[in-house]
Amino acid sequence: MIALGGNALLRRGERPDADVQLAHLAAVAPALARIAADHEVAIVHGNGPQVGLLALESVSDTTLSRPYPLSDLVAETQGVIGYWIQQALSNAGLGRRVVTLVTQTVVDAEDPGFQKPSKYVGTGYPEDEARQLADRLDWTVREDVGGWRRVVPSPLPRRIVELDAAELLLQNDLTVILAGGGGVPVTSGPAGLRGVEAVVDKDFSAAMIATELRADRLMMLTDVPAVYVDYGTPAERPLRHITASDLATLTFPAGSMGPKVEAARRFVDTTHARASIGSLDEAPAVLEGSAGTQITA
Repeated sequence: MIALGGNALLRRGERPDADVQLAHLAAVAPALARIAADHEVAIVHGNGPQVGLLALESVSDTTLSRPYPLSDLVAETQGVIGYWIQQALSNAGLGRRVVTLVTQTVVDAEDPGFQKPSKYVGTGYPEDEARQLADRLDWTVREDVGGWRRVVPSPLPRRIVELDAAELLLQNDLTVILAGGGGVPVTSGPAGLRGVEAVVDKDFSAAMIATELRADRLMMLTDVPAVYVDYGTPAERPLRHITASDLATLTFPAGSMGPKVEAARRFVDTTHARASIGSLDEAPAVLEGSAGTQITA
């Protein structure tokens, strides 16, 4: 299971142009294609910068009577980012077929995450501009590395609706891209499934999927080379090898590295398989264990 961070496709401070993200994918696609050629691979991708861009466009569109809900925008990002990944892998020489599966993730309507927005979406702004946008658009904003960003509710995933379809595709030798952006957030009720105003954390979804699919490995590839302790201070240092139990004693920011660390720890605790967190640019080395942070039981 490979989890690609949305920030790995669009680095902090970059313009959110498609060409910028396609260039990043083209650069790393050969390494990802080699991994996918040698292993059964499922890919979950993030969408924080991309869904934030679509949300800003939607609220600014005066032809709409109301903005599109976040659930719909997550589905849109699944299509476009999945298409980019499919094409990049194919152009890099992957012989296996690759398919993107529009995926719904069931969340609990009473999840406390709805009351405490924590998931960063969109680009960063100077503080004064972010606060003006918050006032005008009824956003919640919070400081992040490189600026202030919008934060939205992020309930925990409970069930992946299309997981059986993904498993069937994997069994038939396809590389599967699923649960993009953590999956389209939906609640389940008497009338069926209904989209909700939230973004599910893709790392929690990836860990849950990896556990249920009995994956041998969970790799979280992002825009930083490893998990750091004391990040942003003179004492910062990367964690190279650590056990899940030791990792549980450390604290990381809820809006950035925290979910990755917690998702990796849960996967390792449940399966006793290995999880890795590292840079997308170093994907093969992260898989081999010579780069990134390696988390074991």
